[in-house]
Amino acid sequence: MNFLTALKRAIFGRPIATSRAHHERLPKIFGLPVFASDAISSVAYATEEVLLVLMLAGTAGTSKVTYFAIAIAVLIGVVVFSYVRTIYAYPKGGGGYRVTSDNLGSKAGRVAGAALLIDYVLTVAVSVSSGVLAIVSAFPALHEHTVLLGLCAIALMMFINMRGARESGLVFAVPTYLFITLLLVLIVKGLFMAAGGEGMPTAHPGTMEPIQGHVLGIWLVLRAFSAGCTALTGIEAIADGAGAFRPPEAKNASMTLMMLGGILSILFVGVSWMTSHFGIVPMEVGSEGYKTVVAQLAEGAFGIGPMFYTIQIATMAILILAANTAYADFPRLCSFIANDSYLPRQLANLGDRLVYQNGIVLLSICAGLLIWVFHGDTHSLIPLYAVGVFTSFTLSQSGMVVRQLRRKSRLWNVALSVIGAVVTGGVMIVILITKFEAGAYLVTIAVGMLLLFFYGVRRHYDSLARQLSVSPDDKIPHIETTVLLLVPRIHKGILNAIAYAQNLGPDVRAVHISINPESREQFKHEWLHFAPQIPLVVLDSQFRSLVEPLMDYIDEAVGEDPGKFLTVIVPQAVPKRWWQGILHNNSALPIKLALASRRNVVITNVRYFLE
Repeated sequence: MNFLTALKRAIFGRPIATSRAHHERLPKIFGLPVFASDAISSVAYATEEVLLVLMLAGTAGTSKVTYFAIAIAVLIGVVVFSYVRTIYAYPKGGGGYRVTSDNLGSKAGRVAGAALLIDYVLTVAVSVSSGVLAIVSAFPALHEHTVLLGLCAIALMMFINMRGARESGLVFAVPTYLFITLLLVLIVKGLFMAAGGEGMPTAHPGTMEPIQGHVLGIWLVLRAFSAGCTALTGIEAIADGAGAFRPPEAKNASMTLMMLGGILSILFVGVSWMTSHFGIVPMEVGSEGYKTVVAQLAEGAFGIGPMFYTIQIATMAILILAANTAYADFPRLCSFIANDSYLPRQLANLGDRLVYQNGIVLLSICAGLLIWVFHGDTHSLIPLYAVGVFTSFTLSQSGMVVRQLRRKSRLWNVALSVIGAVVTGGVMIVILITKFEAGAYLVTIAVGMLLLFFYGVRRHYDSLARQLSVSPDDKIPHIETTVLLLVPRIHKGILNAIAYAQNLGPDVRAVHISINPESREQFKHEWLHFAPQIPLVVLDSQFRSLVEPLMDYIDEAVGEDPGKFLTVIVPQAVPKRWWQGILHNNSALPIKLALASRRNVVITNVRYFLE
């Protein structure tokens, strides 16, 4: 085992055999935190997003937040039951991409896939930024390090997920269930305070006047409703990753999804009711003493003490770990799309820990770039966030309508999918219109660019398949080869390379690139002593380059007979210790890189291992 392999195993763990893949499947107790942390975490900011819109209408708007929460909870129920049908139809996973591709066609499927991929990247960026914001609420001195904290959180998430799905489930279970428990305790405390007629010192005093030109009309209602629908983001993740659950996959995944729907609805309605009842409104980000809505509720219920800080830390943890939903699904979705030849095939390969490691790294890079570009500002990222997921919702629900009509399913199943498609489609349109200038147009552009990338990748693979395909009439061609042995100087490794070259064919030439004219004659003399039977070609390098004169000579040799192959033997001494390689010129590497683009040129590396 070399040093790099040992280091990799120390960091990410020992490889897991394919035969043990079923042991890496998730039970329901771990499936909920792995796949549902994104949806559950939205409780930390969904109410705040609704209030930010309703504040435009003053107290008349903010006092109605509970009704919006109840309406969204009903929609959650519709979407959950619709996705339960999706899980039973596609128990191996694939979710929106597979449903849309199978029932609405490949083009619609690619749109759903592109929208979901972008949504997962935004999920990581929004979740991590929100988590960092929660901890900044408790420790304001950290505000200037927001971006750095976000990037560190992404690096930690990448590391945990590279170790495997089962280990990530163990890590994420405690913070997820702790957040759920603490929010339930907060809501119960709020109920007791309301029953006792108590108020909160953090509440907004008096009545807020509407901002000029704004009333609680139909357009503001639609904007607030669409803002609150961020609570639905992440619901699709369980359907997308159903294949990661223990058998029976469909039953376990659907039960987990229904548990998620219940927990999410209770927490969202509970937090929204508390803000309405106690008069809590969002503070301006960056203002002195800034606290999120959940932080204000925690302070009002428990004061600044251990419970307040515990809730803030749990909120930070669930928001950051919500990114794990994307880490669980983004690589899996990439593998589905890559298997259909619309993404590079490396993304379809399982790593030695039975996770799609290339997808995990790609997701981390993309999310890190977003946090850096938007300076970790959650409110700047959220307008981008919801467009992709509701595009996928709409296409997936529409696909299920088509599937159920084809299979003549029960009317109420079709009705649920129709309602889900219509409502999620309406929300998508409202989000696009209301948040277009705030950045939603960027998602539209990104989806378009990703679709073009899909097309380019598929076109390449189709061209590759055409060029590599064989027919029964094809014959194995007869190929002649000329062997060029590169000889920097005479040593024992070169003697082995000479013996190897002579076994490849009769046409063997030695090539020496002379940088120092004074040593040229000495080298010729040594060569005649050891290998007089092999012609020696000496190339002068006036500018001390090894690559350019060699490439000119090879191009000339190939031009002599374009149908002939040229085998270039590159001898290389391999030191015993990895660090000793730093002490060598490593001139073989630039030569091999330059030769890689030459047609009809075969590169052979003859290595001599040093003791």
